[in-house]
Amino acid sequence: MITKFEKSNALRPRAHDLIPGGCHTYAKGDDQYPELAPGFISRGLGSHVWDVDGNEYIEYNQGNRAVGLGHAHPDVIGAAARELVNGANFSRPSPIEFACAEALLGLIDGMDMVKFCKDGSDATTAALKLARAHTGRDMVACCADHPFFATNDWFIGTTVLNAGIPETIRNLTVTFPYDDLDAIERMFAEHPQRIAAVIMEPAKYSDPSPGYLQGVKDLCHRHGALFILDEMITGFRWHLRGAQHLYGVVPDLTAFGKALGNGFSISALLGKRELMERGGLRHDKERVFLLSTTHGAETHALAAAIATIKVYQREPVIETLYARGQRLIDEGLQVIARHGLGRHIEIVGKPCCLVYTTRDEQGHPSQSFRSLLLQETIKRGVLMTSLVVSYTHSDEDIGRTVDALDQALAVYARALSDGVSKYLVGRPSQIVFRRFNNGSGS
Repeated sequence: MITKFEKSNALRPRAHDLIPGGCHTYAKGDDQYPELAPGFISRGLGSHVWDVDGNEYIEYNQGNRAVGLGHAHPDVIGAAARELVNGANFSRPSPIEFACAEALLGLIDGMDMVKFCKDGSDATTAALKLARAHTGRDMVACCADHPFFATNDWFIGTTVLNAGIPETIRNLTVTFPYDDLDAIERMFAEHPQRIAAVIMEPAKYSDPSPGYLQGVKDLCHRHGALFILDEMITGFRWHLRGAQHLYGVVPDLTAFGKALGNGFSISALLGKRELMERGGLRHDKERVFLLSTTHGAETHALAAAIATIKVYQREPVIETLYARGQRLIDEGLQVIARHGLGRHIEIVGKPCCLVYTTRDEQGHPSQSFRSLLLQETIKRGVLMTSLVVSYTHSDEDIGRTVDALDQALAVYARALSDGVSKYLVGRPSQIVFRRFNNGSGS
C-alpha cells in the first residue's frame, strides 16, 4: 500500500511559494487531488510513472491526454533528440516546418494550410481572430457542454473564473448546448449578423446524433459564420484523421494538439486556403496577424510530431486504445455491479477516452467521494484521475487496475454507510472552475 509522500510534501510549500497554484496547469493542482496523493512526478515510461518518493503507478489521463503513445516513446524521443543536436530555433524557417506540415495535412480531410504553435489556446484563439477578420463580425459562440477551449478571455469570460475580464469582452461570447440544432438556430436569430464563428468539439463523451455536426456547419454557412472544430482531445484518439473524419464533416478551420507530439509542446491550426492565406503574404487583402510564436516551430517538437504520426500510421494505435478502454468498461462495470454501486459510480465516454463519475448517498455528484476513490486507488498503485488509456497500457495494467478498483470500491461502499469523512484523509478535491478557493463556485 502506497501511503508515504514525504518528499512530495516537503516540495509542496516551495512550489506554492514560487508558482501560483504550485504548478502550471490548473488540472494538475493540489486542489484536484486528495491529500494522500503524489505531489510531483519524477519520470514516466510507457503507461507507468514514478513520483519523487519512488512510488510507482499505472497512470491514466497521461499528461491530460497529451501522451497517446505512452511516456518516453523511443521513436518520438529519438527523433526529437536527433533534431536537437542541430539546434532548436533559428532566425529563418527550417525545412522540417513544411515536412511536418505535409505530414499533418496529409491526414486531415479538406485542409490546405497549417500554422504550428505551442498549445490549444493559441490555435483556437487564432481561429476565432481569423473568423472575425473574414466575416467582419465581433461575436463568437462556443459549446457550453465542452469544458475548455482556451485560457484566453473570450472563453474564460464564460466561466465563473472571469475575474479580470471586462464585461465588454465577456459579452462578445455566447454559448449553446451540444447536440441541439434548434438552440443554434435560436442563437443566430437572437444575434443577427453578429456571430463570426461557432467553435465546438466534435464530441465529448458520446457520439453526436447522426447529421448533427453537418447540420451545425450548414447553419453557420447559412448565417454567414465559420464552423470550427476543436480536436485537441478527439484528434489522434477517435480516429487518426480526427473525429471529423469519423463523423463525416469537414470544418472551415480546425485545431489539433495534445497527442500530436506525444507530450512535446506542439499544436496546430488547420484550414481552407482562402481563410488561412489571410495570415500569409500572397494576397492583397487586409492582413491578419494570425500566429507569430517564437517557439511555435521548434525543430525538436516538429520532429516529435512527425515521428508520432508515423507510429500511428504503421501500428494499431487507435484500435488498441479502443480495445483497452472497452476492457476497462466491461470489467469495471462488473466490479461496480458486484459492489452494488451502480447508482453511485459510472464509467462514461468512448472506450478511447473514458472518465468516471462519483455520487454520494443521495446520488448527487460528490467531490468527497471522488477524492476517496482517488485516494484508495493511489494506495494500490493506480493514478486514475480518469480512465484515459495510452497505447502502452497492457492487459496486465488493465487487470491490475480492475483489481485496485475492486478493493477501492469496498471502501467506497463502507463510506456510503458510515460517512465519507471516516475514510477520506483530509479535505476533498475541488472543481477547477470555482470563483473562490473556499470551494464556492458562484
